[in-house]
Amino acid sequence: MSGTGYPTFDTTVDKTNRLLKEIEHAYGWPKDRRNQSYEALRAVLHALRDRLTVEESAKLAAQLPLLVRGVYYDGWDPSKVPQKMGKDEFLRRVRGEFRYDVQDGMERLVQTVLQALRQYVGEGEWEHVRASVSRDLAAAFPA
Repeated sequence: MSGTGYPTFDTTVDKTNRLLKEIEHAYGWPKDRRNQSYEALRAVLHALRDRLTVEESAKLAAQLPLLVRGVYYDGWDPSKVPQKMGKDEFLRRVRGEFRYDVQDGMERLVQTVLQALRQYVGEGEWEHVRASVSRDLAAAFPA
């Protein structure tokens, strides 16, 4: 657990670190590559955020840990959403923000990040998000 002296901050730092560790563990990345797992999380969050409507985006963000929510909203322009993206466009968008080479390609990276995020999002909201994206992209979402 982090030691900022503020329980809310300590909790969100701890949750964010656990989420990043889950991504790292899935790839066998050592902790010293934390920036790589952060960039994976950021790239997927931004592509997803820009695919959703403002209302759906806000509902999803409300369920994320506070620190992750900040990453989600960083640089967001709600006047430019939703952007229509099928799976291929979504993967290209993630690739554009993720500068590292990754084993098994972008689709596995997206699935890994979504799986890590899944633990923070309620079943109903997760299904709303899945229903808001194209059918081929929804297939990448863990059930």
